[in-house]
Amino acid sequence: MKKVSILVPESSVMQAIADPQYLFTTVNQFLISAGKEPLFDVELVGVKKEVKLNNGLFSVHTNRQLKEVNKTDLVFIPALFGDMPAAVAKNKAAVPWIVEQYNNGAEVASLCVGAFLLASTGLLNGKKCSTHWGFQNEFREMYPDIEVVEGNIVTEEKRLYSSGGANSYWNLLLHLVEKYTNRETAILASKYFAIDIDRDSQATFAMFKGQKNHTDKEILKAQEYIEKNIHEKISTNELAKITAIGRRTFERRFRQATSNSVLEYIQRIKIEAAKKQFETSRKNINEVMYDVGYTDTKAFRDLFKKLTGLSPIEYRNKYNKMVIAKPEYIS
Repeated sequence: MKKVSILVPESSVMQAIADPQYLFTTVNQFLISAGKEPLFDVELVGVKKEVKLNNGLFSVHTNRQLKEVNKTDLVFIPALFGDMPAAVAKNKAAVPWIVEQYNNGAEVASLCVGAFLLASTGLLNGKKCSTHWGFQNEFREMYPDIEVVEGNIVTEEKRLYSSGGANSYWNLLLHLVEKYTNRETAILASKYFAIDIDRDSQATFAMFKGQKNHTDKEILKAQEYIEKNIHEKISTNELAKITAIGRRTFERRFRQATSNSVLEYIQRIKIEAAKKQFETSRKNINEVMYDVGYTDTKAFRDLFKKLTGLSPIEYRNKYNKMVIAKPEYIS
């Protein structure tokens, strides 16, 4: 029997504790109904016997304290809530136990922004990791030795698992169910919980806000210029001239400040503007394309799909329920 230990951290999201517990105990019921033995011994574990969440609104009672768990097969680190550095600091007492279990052969899986606590163990240094798209920049700043894989729903490397944002962690849970049981059981669980089992990207849900949490005034000036002129074709030379910085220096400072090359940033800003038009306007695909400064239909379509995981028409049809009467020329 596989021992599954679901950590109950301070400042964590209660649903991210309840969901893995619910799923793996339900899979046990599936196995029993099929005339098989249950596979998972699921426990809630924590530094304390009782952990209060949401400013004391909820209390979670653990089955065992960490000091009582000498060996386990799979550790889940649920999503944290609130200020990430503060949440990680509150749970530093759990870090040695997580490291010990990993060194003893356990697999460790973080759900959503639980990746911050997993990263604090040092186990992810030099490795790849997924987390909520809205926290990727903060994660990079806190843990520069870890490679954030943008868009991924599930990242797996050397017995360490991480997942994308919010409900995306269900895909990691199903991935582990399939690994420990079989595809048939994972599909059954996906149908029971109404989860798309093979969704592999959170790009469709990501919103590019523009990384402005820095103090480089010249780069901020360039970012603002890009945002105000999305309908134009903007060059790096033009931006360097506006900010009175040499091109090579400008490119270096821009990447340092935003974690994007100049071209990547311009593309993301333009595609984000296109997404908003698709969501809220009745414009057809070509009109939106021209509004954000593109004239090559194939280039626009390919870039849009690369950044969102959907074609322009697929994205518009998914998020805009208004009737579009105008004809479409590209998909």
